[in-house]
Amino acid sequence: KKKKKKILYNQLSEYVTTQYNKALTKDKKRNVAFALVILQRRFASSTYALLCSLDRRRNKLMELLKKVDSANVPVTNKIFDFDEIEDLSEDQRWEEEDEILSLSASENRAELEKEIATLNELYDAAKKIIDNLEEIKLRELKNTLDLLDEKFPEQKIIIFTESRDTLEYLYKRITNTWKYTAVTIHGGMKLEARIDAEKSFKNDSIRVLIATEAAGEGINLQFCHLMINYDIPWNPNRLEQRMGRIHRYGQTKEVFIYNLVAKDTREGEVMYRIFEKLNEIKQAMGSDKVFDVISDVFIGKSLAQLLLDASMNARNKEDILKEIDIKIDKEYIQKVKENLGDTLATRFIDYTQIKELNDKAREYRLIPEYTEAFFKKAYEKAGGQITFRDDGFVSVDSVPFAIRTIANDINFKKKFGTIQVKYKKTSFDKQKAQSESDSEFLSFGHPLFEAVMQWIEKELYNTIKQGAVFTDPSNKYNGIIVYYEARINDGKNEVAGKRLFAIYHDRNNSTILPFSASLIWELCATGIISEPPVDVEDIKNKALPGIFKSLMEYKSELQVERDRQAGIKEKYGLRSLDELILRLDHDLVLLYDRKDKGESVELPIRNKEEQKRIYEQSKEKLKKEIRLEKTLAISNPVFIGAIRVIPSEVVSDEMVSDADIEKIGMDKAMVYERSQGRIPEDVSDRDLGYDILSKDLQGNVRRIEVKTRAKTGAIALTVNEMFKARRFTIEYYLYVVFNAATNPELIIINDPADNLLAIEREEVVRFIIDSEEILKKGQKQI
Repeated sequence: KKKKKKILYNQLSEYVTTQYNKALTKDKKRNVAFALVILQRRFASSTYALLCSLDRRRNKLMELLKKVDSANVPVTNKIFDFDEIEDLSEDQRWEEEDEILSLSASENRAELEKEIATLNELYDAAKKIIDNLEEIKLRELKNTLDLLDEKFPEQKIIIFTESRDTLEYLYKRITNTWKYTAVTIHGGMKLEARIDAEKSFKNDSIRVLIATEAAGEGINLQFCHLMINYDIPWNPNRLEQRMGRIHRYGQTKEVFIYNLVAKDTREGEVMYRIFEKLNEIKQAMGSDKVFDVISDVFIGKSLAQLLLDASMNARNKEDILKEIDIKIDKEYIQKVKENLGDTLATRFIDYTQIKELNDKAREYRLIPEYTEAFFKKAYEKAGGQITFRDDGFVSVDSVPFAIRTIANDINFKKKFGTIQVKYKKTSFDKQKAQSESDSEFLSFGHPLFEAVMQWIEKELYNTIKQGAVFTDPSNKYNGIIVYYEARINDGKNEVAGKRLFAIYHDRNNSTILPFSASLIWELCATGIISEPPVDVEDIKNKALPGIFKSLMEYKSELQVERDRQAGIKEKYGLRSLDELILRLDHDLVLLYDRKDKGESVELPIRNKEEQKRIYEQSKEKLKKEIRLEKTLAISNPVFIGAIRVIPSEVVSDEMVSDADIEKIGMDKAMVYERSQGRIPEDVSDRDLGYDILSKDLQGNVRRIEVKTRAKTGAIALTVNEMFKARRFTIEYYLYVVFNAATNPELIIINDPADNLLAIEREEVVRFIIDSEEILKKGQKQI
């Protein structure tokens, strides 16, 4: 069976190589070379794809034969640019390739008839292989699917191919013969249909997605971690894009990618050697990012050209393999790292400084417990109900009419999408939502969550203007907090940043101080109290100078980031356009030289000059865009609302905050951290749910909440602190300092949310932990 396909490969190669070389020797027939490249690539995809392409080419040449007189075969005036075709969208590229398949290097009727006869022989040979189910790669696909089925039962699998013919053939084989459930995504589908197919693959009991590169356009497949490349694109950028569908920042599972390569073909052997070398570079670098930027890892090599030369037998195979066999030493790895850093900074920005960005996001993101609490209250207020399932997920059985009315608005649909009638499996925790393919992440951006947000704004916005009363369990605050929303716009009049600002007016001494907007989480909603009315307008006027001061500081933060992004665009975007313009100048010089020699090259000259004009316009547009994005201006703050904060009446004396005692505790904790070789940072003013962020030289992190008592006694964790303890688990530490007024003792408890018995005190929104519990579970330090 293997021998039959090898014979077909050799027959096709002989036909392709002969016709390819013949086309290249005749200027007016050079386009034909593209048709032969297409045939070879289709065969690399599948025998079925080759069969379909041979049939199309044969039929087109038979149509051409009807128009041929006894002398010459007509020549098309259209100039095909291979690089330009590669850059087209998938459906456009397929159309161009089908048109190219009608071109022939034959010059007269006799040559054309002979070529058609050769195509008939090739077609019959390919059909026998398919009819007898003798395609080895198809059998390897079945073996790979069975392997994945055994190792990852019920997990989703993506199969990628370049050819729509291969896609349709695989779909029939996988669903009809092998009895897997499957859907397809390809360039002939509208974006809406692709998104529907993706949703069906994600949410329904669909096991396999068979896709072409079109699955990478506006579709998120990151919930899947198993991929099979049934064929390998010769354009390395497309292979990178395929892998980037699932192998990217944010993927929570280990990714497995299987590449099916026919080693007994010239281009297959080259491709196999490329993957071997990539794996060697990966081992030397200790990073699998090399597979995401393949073209940049092989410095100074055009992999597409090497594969083309191999398939067309344009160069000696050993010479091509020798060119790939680069020496992987320290110097080369350093160059790769530098190249990789540049590339990731522009094309794969989400990989840059992954750990730092991820840590920062974890510290500052609104944790799921808060979005869950908000949604539950708001949804019930709107007349809906959610059910908490035994497996930790949440189901939404029906959507209230008021929410559906908002979601049916055409502008809402364009921005957020369509809401479903019900959601059987959702989670407010992103990691949990991604852990199962049939669940959805219910948070900001989700159409149901956004519809509820808009309902709140519509129905209850005026209520916040009237104010509300909160209790402060720490007894620190007694006054008014006013909230403002302010934006920073750029020169394009687009929002560069938006932030909520708060100012606290202390009723005890009439001072006006900046206040962390997130501290409202530490307060307990009380209701209405009877006391003299508050002059909020006076407080607002006094607060504005502080708001503007904070806003200017925020603008400075954004300016640093905008300048950094502008630097990347200037360095890489403008440089890339300069390089493209330079290449076109070089091509135009050669074309004008050919024109001077009498060749008819007016059309390609016009195409190149038009492309150069477009690039020059793009360059000027990008320069203007960079300038405008760097120009930032503040907008007028918008008053959101005000709250009255009153001290708690149920807090014991030992729970009352004492700044001097707290400082002793913080100092004790900081000294201890330094003594252990870690580098502690006081972050108590950032309202992160802990007081100290401590790191060792290996980058391991401790998030430390410090609680101090003058003697001994119970301690209280706020809701935010407890939620963060649950979120960070073993990274979260509770440092309790007892006897701070006399002889401070440090007691350390790791993962307090799991290791301590906390009694929730809802009336003061705190979790109380008894001193005996701390001494029993904690670890004393000298």
